[in-house]
Amino acid sequence: MLTRRSMMLASIAAGVMMNDRTASAKAAQPATPVNFDVPAGACDCHTHIHPDPQKFPFFSGRVYTPELASPEEMSALHKALRMERVVIVTPSIYGTDNSATLFGMAARGPTARGVAVIDDKTSESDLDLMGKAGIRGVRLNLATGGVNDPNVARPRFTTAVERMKARGWHVQIYTNLPMISAVKDLILASPVPVVFDHFGGAQAALGVEQPGFADLVDLVKSGKAYVKISGAYRSSKLGPDYADCTPLAKALIAANPDRIIWGTDWPHPDSVTPAGKQVTDVTPLFQIEDGKLLNQLAVWAPDAAIRKKILVDNPAQLYGF
Repeated sequence: MLTRRSMMLASIAAGVMMNDRTASAKAAQPATPVNFDVPAGACDCHTHIHPDPQKFPFFSGRVYTPELASPEEMSALHKALRMERVVIVTPSIYGTDNSATLFGMAARGPTARGVAVIDDKTSESDLDLMGKAGIRGVRLNLATGGVNDPNVARPRFTTAVERMKARGWHVQIYTNLPMISAVKDLILASPVPVVFDHFGGAQAALGVEQPGFADLVDLVKSGKAYVKISGAYRSSKLGPDYADCTPLAKALIAANPDRIIWGTDWPHPDSVTPAGKQVTDVTPLFQIEDGKLLNQLAVWAPDAAIRKKILVDNPAQLYGF
C-alpha cells in the first residue's frame, strides 16, 4: 500500500505539481541592489520552503514553528539577486518528511536541486524517487535540537556515508566547530563529499584563531569538505552586512576556492522558540537584507573568477546542474 510520502515522491518525480494557495508569508525580500556582475548560472545553495501546513504538516517533534515561505516568494528573491539556480534543504521542522522540499523543487523545475533528511525508515525506493526529483544529498542536523555528543554524531555520520556512497550523493552537516574537530578523521576518510552549513558554525567575534576553525580550514584545504559561506547572521551580530565574517570567509576561500559555495539561508527561520512561548506558536522569520549579504561576497572574493567558482562552478559540480 502506498504511503502519503511515497505518493508525494512519486507524483513529484513524475513532474506533477501541487497548487499552493497559501497567502503570502512575511519572508524577507532584498531592498539593496546587487553591486557586482552576477555570473550566469549562479546558485543560491541554501534555502528552505515552508508551504501551507494543511498540505505539508510540521513534524510533531519540532523545536520551533516558522512563518510560511512560498516558492513564489523564493522566485522573487532570486530574480532580485540574479540567482538562476537554487538548492532547497529540508529544515528540522519537517523531520524526515521531504515533501515540502520536493514541492519547492518542482515549482522551480530543472534549475533546482535538493538536500533531504532521512532515517533508517527511509527506503531505497524513496531515495530513488528523490534522486529522480533532484535530491543530491542528505543533511545531518546536529545543531537544531542540540546534538553535541560525538558518540551520537559519529555513527550517524558513518551510517549516512554508507547509504550515500553508492549514489554519489553528499552528506551535509549543520553543526559547530567542536563537533567538526571530533569527526575530522571520519571526514578525511569519507568516500563521499561532506558539506558544512553556515561557516561550519564558526563565530565571527572569535576570529580565525577560535578553537576548531583550523580543523575546518584543513578539511577544506584537503578537498574532502565544502563549506557554505551562508547564513552570516548566524555567525555574526553585526548586521546588516556582518562585516566581521570577512576574515572567516577569506580564510576559507584562500584554503581552497574549489570547495566554497554560497547561500542566503532564506527565509531565515529563527530556530529558537522565545521564552514563554509554545513550540506550536509561530516564531517570526528574521528580516535579513539579502542584497547586502550577496554584496559581501564581492568583499570576501574580489576576484570575479573566484566568485564564479563559488556561485557557478562549485555548485554545478556538487549538485549536478
